[in-house]
Amino acid sequence: MTSTTRLTVAQALVRFLAAQYTERDGVRRRLIGATWGVFGHGNVAGVGQALLEYGDVMPYHQGRNEQAMVHAAVGWARQCNRLSTHAVTTSIGPGATNLVTGAALATVNRLPVLLLPGDVFATRPADPVLQQLEVPHAGDTSVNDCLRPVSKYFDRITRPEALIPAVLQAMRVLTDPVETGAVTLALPQDVQAEAHDWPEDLFAERTWTVRRPGPDPVEFAEAVQAIRAARRPLVVAGGGVHHSRAEDALAEFAGTTGIPVASTQAGKGSLRWDHPQDVGGIGHTGTATADELARTADLVIGVGTRYTDFTTASGTLFIRDGVRFLNLNIAPFDGHKLSGLPLVADARSGLEELTEALEMHGHRVEPAYVAEYTEDKERWEQRVDACFDADEPDIRPTQTQVIGALDALVDESDVIVNAAGSLPGDLHRLWRSRSRDQYHVEYGYSCMGYEIPAAIGVKMAAPDRAVWALVGDGTYLMMPTEIVTAVQEGIAIKVLIVQNHGYASIGGLSESVGGERFGTDYRYRSEDGAYTGAPLPVDLAANAASLGMRVLRAKTVRDLRRALAEARAADTPTCVYVETQTADTVSGAPGTQAWWDVPVAETATRSSAVKAREEYDRHVSTRRRHL
Repeated sequence: MTSTTRLTVAQALVRFLAAQYTERDGVRRRLIGATWGVFGHGNVAGVGQALLEYGDVMPYHQGRNEQAMVHAAVGWARQCNRLSTHAVTTSIGPGATNLVTGAALATVNRLPVLLLPGDVFATRPADPVLQQLEVPHAGDTSVNDCLRPVSKYFDRITRPEALIPAVLQAMRVLTDPVETGAVTLALPQDVQAEAHDWPEDLFAERTWTVRRPGPDPVEFAEAVQAIRAARRPLVVAGGGVHHSRAEDALAEFAGTTGIPVASTQAGKGSLRWDHPQDVGGIGHTGTATADELARTADLVIGVGTRYTDFTTASGTLFIRDGVRFLNLNIAPFDGHKLSGLPLVADARSGLEELTEALEMHGHRVEPAYVAEYTEDKERWEQRVDACFDADEPDIRPTQTQVIGALDALVDESDVIVNAAGSLPGDLHRLWRSRSRDQYHVEYGYSCMGYEIPAAIGVKMAAPDRAVWALVGDGTYLMMPTEIVTAVQEGIAIKVLIVQNHGYASIGGLSESVGGERFGTDYRYRSEDGAYTGAPLPVDLAANAASLGMRVLRAKTVRDLRRALAEARAADTPTCVYVETQTADTVSGAPGTQAWWDVPVAETATRSSAVKAREEYDRHVSTRRRHL
C-alpha cells in the first residue's frame, strides 16, 4: 500500500519543488533555486506558511514589487543557462496582475520562471471577496486569466488532487528547451490551505533531463550542401547559442570555415569581440561591418535566433538576389522562418556535426572574403575607439564615453545588465564582449525597470563576479525599489545611473519620425503648455542613497573613471551617478546602420512629419518578403 503524508496543498507544492532537479551534460542542479514573495491575504496563510514550514529546503527572498521579483528570477535563469530558475508567489488582485509584464518578458525571451499567484476562493463562501474581479458572464474568471496569453503553461488548482498533474506538466515545460517560458499555477487561497493525503512518491527527488537533440540526416545533408555552395555566407548568432552553451562549438565552426559571425542582442558574446570571425552586432543597432555583410550575403546561417525586426532591419537588410537562409534552431517554429532550410537541432550538437562534415570536405571560404571583412572590422574598431576616447577628461562625458570608461575597466568576469533606452543600441554597436555571459541585455521585451532586479538575480547566481546594472534616468524611475532588496541581502550589485533628463531613446526616434520629441523630455511646462521648460530638479543619486545604497557622484570623465573603479572594488551595493551631455548629444555613437520600421503619419500638416513620411516610404519600398 502506498504510504501518504497529510499536508496542505501549499506545503505539498513547496516540498515537491524542493525535490526537482535538471541534468544536462552530466551536470545536475536544482530546478527551483528559491522562492520570491510578497505576501497578502491571498497567499500569506498558504504558500507563506508553507515556506515558513519548509524553510530548510526552500530558500525565501523578500521582494518589494511583484514584477521586479520576476525580473530577478529571470536574471538568475539566464545566468544559469535556463537549467535553474526561481518561483514567485503573490497575493490575489494587484499582486497577481503585477506579474504580467515579467511573465511576458520571460516568455518572449524563452526563459523559465514559475509564477504562483494567489486566486479567489474556489469554494466561493463569500462572493465577491476583497480584490476579486467580477465577470457577470464567466464566474470562473479572475484577474489571473490575464496571465494565460503570456504563459507557456497555465493551470488553476481548484482541488488538492489536481496539483499532481499540474506540477508535473509545469516542470516539463520549464525544462523543455523549445517550450520554456513563464509557467503559471494559479492557487485559490482556500485550496492553498486545504489538507490532503499525498503519496510519498510525489516528494522523491526527480531529475528532468534537458535534451540536446541532433539534426535529422536529410536536413543535415541539405545544410552541408548549402554551406558548401555559398560564396558569401554569414552566421547570425542568437540567444540560443548561449542557452545551449554552444559558444566553443561556434568558435570552432567559424575558425574552421572562415565564415564571419554577427550577433543579435541576445547572441552578443557568442564569440569574443577579438575573435577573427566576430564582426559585431547585426541589424538596426548593428555595426557597419556586419550590416554590409548581411546586405551582400548569399547564405544567412541563423543559429538560435528568432529573426526579430531589429535583426532583419524590418525586412530590408538581407537584400541580395537569391539569398537563402539556413536556420539551426531547436524550435521548429523558428527553424522555418524566412522560408529557410530548417536544421532542427540543439545549437551545440548541430554546430559540432556541421564543423566535422565541412572539415572532412576541406571547406573554407575564399581568402579574399576573409580579408574583406577583417579590414572592415578593423575600420569599425577605430570608430569605436574614437567614440570611447576622452581627450578632455575634465568635462562632462557623453554616453559613449561612459561606456568607454566602463569598457576600459572591466575584465571577462564582469557582467553588464541592461534592457531599455538608448543604451542597448550603443552597447550592441560598441561593447567589446570578453566572455560568453558578460553581455546581458534583455531586448526581446526591452522592459524598462528590468536592470536592477535582474542584476540581483545574476549576482545571486554568480556571487564572485562584478555585476553592473546600467540604467538611464527614465528606466531608473520605473523600478528602483529592489535597491532595498540588494541592501537588505547584502547583494553587492553596481548600479550605473546615466542621467540625460528624459526618454532619450524615444526622443531620438520621435524626432526621426516627425514627432519632434513630443513628451520625451523631463522638463517643466513652458508658457505654451509644452514640456520645454527647465530640466526637473530630480536627484536620482539622493534617491538611491535614501534606499540605502552607497552613492558615488561623477561630474567629469576623470571623476567617472575613479568612481567606477571604486564601485568595482566595493563589496556592498554601490551606485555611480553621472550626468551626460545634453539630450541633443545623448549618444555620440555612430548612427544606425540599418532601418527599423516605425510607421509615420500618412497625412500631417507639420513639415517634420511630412518629410519623415517621405523617408519612410523610401525605406518601405526596399522591404523584401523571403518566400
